Amino acid sequence: MTASVRRVPDIEYGNVPGFRPLELDLYLPEGRPEAPVIVHIHGGGWRRGSRRHTLPALGPDFYEGLASEGFAVAAIDYRLSGEARYPAAVEDARTAVGWARDHAASYGLDASRVFTWGDSAGGHLALMAALTGAKVAAVVAWFPVTDLPGLLSDVAAAGGTPDPGPDSREALFLGAPAASVPDLARQASPVTYASAGAPPVLLMHGSVDDLVPAAQSVRLAETLTSAGAEVELELVPGATHFWNGADDVAAIIRRSAGFLHAHS
Repeated sequence: MTASVRRVPDIEYGNVPGFRPLELDLYLPEGRPEAPVIVHIHGGGWRRGSRRHTLPALGPDFYEGLASEGFAVAAIDYRLSGEARYPAAVEDARTAVGWARDHAASYGLDASRVFTWGDSAGGHLALMAALTGAKVAAVVAWFPVTDLPGLLSDVAAAGGTPDPGPDSREALFLGAPAASVPDLARQASPVTYASAGAPPVLLMHGSVDDLVPAAQSVRLAETLTSAGAEVELELVPGATHFWNGADDVAAIIRRSAGFLHAHS
C-alpha cells in the first residue's frame, strides 16, 4: 500500500431490498483536501468480477496509483447479471455516483468533481450512468460496449466469434438475446443517449479487439460528436481486449488520468 493513500473498505453505498448490500472500497489521497473522486466500475461481461480484482495488465496497485495522483477512488461492486438483469447494474452505478456526491464532504472530497471510469462492461456502465442522469464531470471508458444491437455484426467484421445465443454475456445482461429484444437493447446502449449535454468522454480501445471491437467506440464517438458533445477517441495499436498486446499500459493509464485532471 502506498504510504500516502488510505483505504476505507466495505462501505455500503446502496441497499436494494432482496439483494446483498452494495459496497465500495474508498482510496483516499492523504493530504489532498478537496480531491476529485473517480467512481471505478470493473468489467467482467456484467456477470463476474469484483471491485477487488482489476485488470491483470494494470498491476495490483492501480487504485493506489490513482490516489497517489490526487484522486479519491471509489471502487464499486454492483449487481451482476446472475443476480439481476438490466437496468439493475446501471441503477447501481448511478447510485454509486450519488453516494460519492452526497458523502464527499465527509471525506474532505469535492462533490462537484465526480468522474466515472470503467473497462469493458464497466466502461458500458460508466457511460450509461453518465449519459442517463448521474451528475458526472467526465468519463473514461476503456473498450466499452456502446451499441448492443450492433455488437454481433461488429464482432463478425473484426474476425471474432459472435454469440447470438441465450447464454451470451449480452443475453444474460438483458434477459434475452439482443436481436429478440431490440427496443430493450437500444435502451441499454450508450449510443442512444448521446446529446450536447453529455459530460466530456474519453474512449480508449484496442485497435484489433475482436471481443468488443473498436467499432463500438468509434460509433459512440461519432454519435457524440454529431450531437455536439466533447469526446476524445484513442485507438491503441496492436491491442486486443484487456489491453493484451498494448506496448505501454502505463501510458494508457497516464493518458486517462490526464484527461480527468484536465476536466477537474
